[in-house]
Amino acid sequence: MDVQEVRKLDAYLKRVFGNQKIRVVPRPKKDDSAEVYIGEEFVGVLFVDDEDDDRSFQFQMAILEEDLADGE
Repeated sequence: MDVQEVRKLDAYLKRVFGNQKIRVVPRPKKDDSAEVYIGEEFVGVLFVDDEDDDRSFQFQMAILEEDLADGE
């Protein structure tokens, strides 16, 4: 992912989720993905999918069972 792509993804996620605290940050030494944060909290990874000459992105977010217990 280049800087322009990261900026576009950052703007897209902010718009879609209605949250200006979302940040898309390039990963060190990786050009096929970027990290996603809300404020300072890491929430997931965006991966590039270049299969079939049709570029797309996948957002992967892991939710741990212990995280769910905090809301009870």
